[in-house]
Formats: sequence, structure tokens, C-alpha cells
Amino acid sequence: MELISLVIPVFFEEENIKACYSRVKTALQSLPFQKQEIIFVDDGSKDRTLPLLKEIVNIDSSVKIISFSRNFGHQTAVTAGLKRCRGDVVVILDADLQDPPEFISTMLTKWREGYKVVYAVRTKRKENIAKRLAYAGFYRILQRLSDIPIPLDTGDFCLMDKVVVQHLNSMPERNRFVRGLRSWVGFRQVGIPYERDRRRAGEVKYTLPKLIKLAIDGLFSFSQFPLRLTTLFGLIVSSLSFVGGLIAVVLKYTDIYTPRGWTSTLVIVFFLGGIQLIAIGIIGEYVGRIYDEVKQRPQYVVEEEINF
Repeated sequence: MELISLVIPVFFEEENIKACYSRVKTALQSLPFQKQEIIFVDDGSKDRTLPLLKEIVNIDSSVKIISFSRNFGHQTAVTAGLKRCRGDVVVILDADLQDPPEFISTMLTKWREGYKVVYAVRTKRKENIAKRLAYAGFYRILQRLSDIPIPLDTGDFCLMDKVVVQHLNSMPERNRFVRGLRSWVGFRQVGIPYERDRRRAGEVKYTLPKLIKLAIDGLFSFSQFPLRLTTLFGLIVSSLSFVGGLIAVVLKYTDIYTPRGWTSTLVIVFFLGGIQLIAIGIIGEYVGRIYDEVKQRPQYVVEEEINF
């Protein structure tokens, strides 16, 4: 008897919870699964999100809740849901209904064909142009610099076989970039294009600082290019210094007039100082992640689990 699991992270989604649940249940009814579980992971919401979820649990035994003690982040919430799900196939879905639950049936068709990961590719986003450009730029930079191929314009909305989920759960790293880890594990994967809807209600939870953090986590988790970039900077600066030294020697012994002033010296000092700070910052990002891993703190703290 096959079981399908849905992992839905939520954070201040009181305006969307009931609509999300209704559409998800309707979408699941059309699927050929005799058993289902819907896992909502409350990422420390302070509004009525959790009470509304508890009302849903009272009328539907297939719904389960994980409630964090505070806000630990979207990727962490997804991770918690993946660790507690039991499905033969697992779907990650956001509660804001930008990713339509009705699309799951299309994903399931590909899974039946033998694909272990079926991810949704955003062909169009109904958001402001600045955000669309930022997302497009990030994904293309990440794909160019990453040590593994990460598909363009894909988010966490996907369907995965339980084998893939087991491998994701076996990874102990704490700064998680789920869509990157999903690509890293391999197996047969395929993308399906779709048009992403607008947020149904409420405010966007991925603010600019959170998006920047997600981008940095993705880049530093799957690429060593920033470290190589510091070496490249060093080689360039060393080469320029060597050439500059040769020019200075030639000018000195050929009695050619050379202007003396503090401006050129100041520019050189600032340039070298900037390069050094960039290099230290890049190394610091990697060292900080090593420090975070070494501490071995749990990724999240669960305050309450319901219906498990």
C-alpha cells in the first residue's frame, strides 16, 4: 500500500492555512494513493497559524504538525519534515500556494516513469521585476560557479522518491541548501516547466536578508570558486607589483623624471587593503561554516509534535 507524504513549512501563514489544506486535500483525492500524510512544519509562528493547524488535525487524522520552539528558517523546516515523513514518495510544497498542489499529479506521472526526483522549473514568476532579476541572476551565477550542475530557476517545490529522501536525511550538515543537496545525490532527475502563481495572501516571508543568506549558503556549500578567486586576486596583484617594480627600477637608472606624491601610494594601499579584506571575508565564510558544523548543535528544537 503506497503512501504519499507532503512536507509543508509554514511561517506566519494564518491567512493561507485553510485554503492550502483545502487545495492539497482536493489534489490528493485525484491521486492513486490509498494512504497519505500531510506534515505541516510550523517555523516558530506567533500568529494563529498553529491554532488553525490544530483545528485541522481534529478533523483529519492524516495531518501532522511539527512546531519549532522558535524560527529556525525555511530550509531547516523542510529538513525537519523530511526526517519525519514515511512516504514512498515525498512532495515539498510551500503554504502560500505560489506552487499549485494540482501540479503534483503531473510530477507523479514522471515518478511512475522511473524518475527519482521531479522538480518544478519556473518559466514565469508573478513578482516585481527587481526580484525576478535577482532570482534569475542568482541561479545563473550559482550554476556557473557550482561544482555540481544545479538546474536553473528551480525552488524546493519537487517530488522525491523515498530513496532520495533517505540519502538527504543521512547528510549531517547544518547550513542546508535543499535544492542543491537534491542535485548532489544524483539518481534520475527531470524538470517540468510551470508558471508560478502570486502569493495568495499575507506578506512575503523571504525578505532580502533571508534571500541573501540563502544565496550565500548555496554558493559556499556547493562551490570552491570563492577560495580560488582569492588565489587569483593574489596572483594578479603579485604580477602587477612585479611589473611595477621593474618599471620603477628602469625609471630610476635611466634618469627619467618620475612624479612624487602620496596619491598613487594611497590608491595602491587602498587597493591592496580591499583585496586583503575580500580574501579574509571569503575565507571567513568557509571557516564560519566549519565552526558551525564542529559545534554539533541540533539543527532545530521541536516544542510540540502532534499526531505522529
